[in-house]
Amino acid sequence: MELMLRDGDYLPDGTGGVRRAEGSDGLLQRVLWKLTARRGSFPFLPELGSQLHRLPRCRASQRQGLAEQYVAEALAGEDGLSIESVELAGDGDRALLTVRLTWNGTGLTAAVALEG
Repeated sequence: MELMLRDGDYLPDGTGGVRRAEGSDGLLQRVLWKLTARRGSFPFLPELGSQLHRLPRCRASQRQGLAEQYVAEALAGEDGLSIESVELAGDGDRALLTVRLTWNGTGLTAAVALEG
C-alpha cells in the first residue's frame, strides 16, 4: 500500500491522515515517487529516484534519449512493469514527461512536470 501524492503533496483522507492506494493505483504512486525523487538524495538508498532533474541542463538534441534512460534507471526492479513509451514535450525550463507503462496487463500513464 502506497501513500498518495499529487503535485508533491500527500493527499489528505479527511480524518487527519493521508490517502493510501493499492494495486495498480499503488504502483502508479510508487512510479511517480521514483520519477520525481532525485537519485542519490537518500544516503542509504543511493539507487532510488531518477536523474530527470538534469534534463533542462542538457542539449535539446539529447533530452529524449536521456529521458528514456533516466526513466528506465528509476523504474528498474519493479516486477511486472514494462515501459511502453517515454514522451518529452516542451523545452528549456518547462517540460512534461509522459510515461506509458504496462503492469500485469494493465495500461498505466504517469505524467511528470519537469522544471529547471
